[in-house]
Amino acid sequence: MKIENQKYIIVTGGFGFLGSFFSEFLIKNNFKVIIIDKNKPKTLYQKKIAKASFLWRQVDITNENKVYKFYKEMKSKKIVISYLINNAAIDSIPKKNLKKNHLPKIKIWNNELAVSLTGSYLMIKYFGEDMAKRNIGKIVNIGSDLSVIAPNQNLYTDFDNFLKPATYSVIKHGQLGITKYFASLYAKNKIQVNMLSPGPIFNNQKLSFVKKLKNLIPMNRMANREDLTEALLFLLNRKNNYLTGQNIVVDGGKTLI
Repeated sequence: MKIENQKYIIVTGGFGFLGSFFSEFLIKNNFKVIIIDKNKPKTLYQKKIAKASFLWRQVDITNENKVYKFYKEMKSKKIVISYLINNAAIDSIPKKNLKKNHLPKIKIWNNELAVSLTGSYLMIKYFGEDMAKRNIGKIVNIGSDLSVIAPNQNLYTDFDNFLKPATYSVIKHGQLGITKYFASLYAKNKIQVNMLSPGPIFNNQKLSFVKKLKNLIPMNRMANREDLTEALLFLLNRKNNYLTGQNIVVDGGKTLI
C-alpha cells in the first residue's frame, strides 16, 4: 500500500515486542515510520528497525512537556503526521511468587495507566488535533481481548501466586473509551479512530500455559504477530474511510465463547 511521500506514521512503544514488529512491517509497506519509545533500542533487531526507519526518538509519552517538545520538533522539520499508532503499554508477564500482584501498589498503578492512557491521550492531544485541523488522518489504538472480557485467572495456576493485575484490564477498557470518544469527536474532521485488539500472542510461553490457552480458542492456537498485519493495514488504508470507533478483535474466536 502506497502513501503520499509527505505523510508519516508514529508508532509509540516502537521497540517493544509488538511495536518493533509493527514498525518493521510498516517500513516494508512503504510507510515513513517514526518510532518513539521511552527506552533506547537494545537488540540488533531493534537497531535494524531504528536504522531503517526515517527516525526514532526517545520520548516519555507520560510527560506532556516532552510530548510537546517532540511535536514542536516535527512541526519545525515540516514533518506531517497523518497516522498514529498508540501501542505503548506495560504488560504483567506471568511469573511465580508474586504475592498480591493483582493489587499493585499505587505507584505501579499510576505508572501503568500513565503509559497507556495518559500517553495515548497526550499523543492524540497534539497529533490528533493537528490531523483534525487538516481534515486528514487515522489513529489506531492497540488494545487486547481484555478490552472486552475479564482475565481468566485459572490460566495462571502454574505460576503459583500470580494473578493478572487489575491495571491491564483497566488500561485496555480505557483505551476503548479513548477510541470511542475521539472517533466521535473527530468524525466531522474525517479522522478515523479505531482499535486493534489481539488475543493472546505466542512469545515462547510455558508449554502448559500455551495448552490451556489453545483449549479456549476455537481456532486451537495462539496468535502470531503476523496474524495482525492485514487488520492493521485495513485500518490504515486510505480507501477505508467510513469505519470509525470500532474495536477489531483478532483473537481466533476466543471472545466468542
